[in-house]
Formats: sequence, structure tokens, C-alpha cells
Amino acid sequence: MSNAADSKSKLDNLELPWVEKYRPKKLDDIVGNEDIVERLKVIAATGNMPHMIISGLSGIGKTTSVHCLAHELLFDNNNSNLTLEQKKKLYSEAVLELNASDDRGIDVVRNQIKNFAQKRVQLPRGRHKIIILDEADSMTSGAQQALRRTMEIYSDTTRFAFACNQSNKIIEPLQSRCAILKFNKLTDEQVLKRLLEIVKLEGNIDYTNDGLEALIFTADGDMRQAINNLQSTVAGFRLVNGDNVFKIVDSPHPLIITKIILSDSLDEALDQLKKLWNDGYSPTDIITTFFRVVKNLNQLKEPTRLEMMKFIGFTHLRILEGVTTYLQLAGLVCNLHKLK
Repeated sequence: MSNAADSKSKLDNLELPWVEKYRPKKLDDIVGNEDIVERLKVIAATGNMPHMIISGLSGIGKTTSVHCLAHELLFDNNNSNLTLEQKKKLYSEAVLELNASDDRGIDVVRNQIKNFAQKRVQLPRGRHKIIILDEADSMTSGAQQALRRTMEIYSDTTRFAFACNQSNKIIEPLQSRCAILKFNKLTDEQVLKRLLEIVKLEGNIDYTNDGLEALIFTADGDMRQAINNLQSTVAGFRLVNGDNVFKIVDSPHPLIITKIILSDSLDEALDQLKKLWNDGYSPTDIITTFFRVVKNLNQLKEPTRLEMMKFIGFTHLRILEGVTTYLQLAGLVCNLHKLK
């Protein structure tokens, strides 16, 4: 019976998405934002967690950091001898995670959150129950207002952690009750380091340098996106190279965009753009790739790059407003060619 359970556990582990399989379990494992991680380590050491708002872009470790902090607060040296099942049970009783983009109404605050805050749980001395509200900037204003009183009444036993993309969408009364931590976008070096660690741990991945560069380019600082793209490319092609990565993410190849920008002939540049259009790439994907390529295009002087980015920005705005025609992109290419 035990062998069957072990085999099932191993099989489940194999079937996990890599973002879950390699999700950090301790604060020491978190990539990037070293200053904030050090502050979280101090909180873990003292055991007195304040209410927190953690803001930043998607996929840079906001929610994971809170989970790592919760683990270190709940499982200190005094109760490190607990079995795995006991730890899971204690964690499920002491930590409530809600995705506020789904559960964002006032009823959630009145029912789920309030009931959890009232619940009695046996915790290590000086520790608190933790409520993690992911995508908290999606909560309605009424729900946020209802949280004010709950936070005050149950602050002796329960602490709140709000993870959001934009902290200014959290109402002022909640901001004033919380410590605000701003996570920065991960650097290319940090993403590369983690990808290489995963490649080494998996052990049987064939990759090229341009494949890793493509993963970093398409992720744009989003670690979750980078790991998902790596796993998808391995599953689809086995070999992680530039062409395969861009096929998986279905994004225009930056070399083609570079060729369009640097082409001496406007007709040739428009022919390349027409090919991208006929291949079915969306205007949003094309314009986003234009921006990322121009931003790092060292063949052009900085004033020229800045002017190009201004034109790309205006075109992106028109596309988001619904003007998604080929003519819009062709006009952009003409303007970029004229600038160059």
C-alpha cells in the first residue's frame, strides 16, 4: 500500500507544471528583489507580520513570496518535527488564499474572509493566521471598504497580504493600514539563471543559446511566462531554439522586425510586414514586438530610438482603440523608415 502511494506521489510530481514543480518554498529560493526579500526574512525571524500590500508586474514572485513567508512563520524551529501531513493540515487551517479577480464582491468579505478570521486555530506562539488576496486591485470598492473593519477587529489573530499589479487601485484607508512593498521586474540575467537551473534539474533538455535568448525576450521579465514557454517548447519540439520558442508563443520573430526597421528599402520593409500580416499575427503582437526590438536596438542612436518608440506608442494606442488594420502598421513602418 505504501509503495503504491509513493508511486502515485512521484507520478503526480512528474505531471506538475514546471511553474509549480519549481516554485520556491523558502525565501532564500526567491529570484530577484533582494532588498524586499531581506525585509521579509526579518519579518520571518521576528514573527510579527504586518498587514502588507505587495505590488508589481505579473510573474515576478509576489504571491510566492507571501507563501514562502507564511511557511517560515508557521514552521519555525519549535515545530519543525511535524510530519508532512501535519504541516499541510496546519497550513490549510492557518492560510486562506483568495483570487480577488474571481472572488471580489462584498459577500466574500462578509462570509469567507470574516468566517476565516473568526476561526480558532492552534498556532506557534506569536504567529497569526494569514489571508492572501491575490489580484486585490480587482476588488470592488465596496468590498475594500468592508475589509477596513475586519482588519481592525481581528488584527490580533489575522494578518492580510494584498498582492496586486497597481497599489494605487487599493483604497487609501487600506493602504494606510499596510506596509507597501513594490516588486521590480526581473532582469534578463535573473531569468536566465533560473532557466539554467531548471534545465540542469530536468537533465535531458537540448537547448541552444538563441533558444534561451528567445525565452528571455518573450518573457520580458515575467518568470512564470519564461518557465511556461520553456516547458511548452520542450513538450512540443524537444529542442529549445529560437525558431521553436517563437512558434510556441506564436509571436513575430524579432529578427524579422529588426530587418523591417533597418531595411534600406521601404518596399522591402513593407513586403516583410505584409508577410507577417498574412501569416496571421495579431496587430497587438506585432506592435509589442516592434517596441521590444527598438528598445534594445543598439545599431541606432538613442535619440532615433526614442523618436521611434514615440511613433510605436501612438500606433499601439490606436490599435488598442480598435483600429487594427494593415494600413495602420504600414503607416508606422513608413514613419520609422523616414526617421532612420
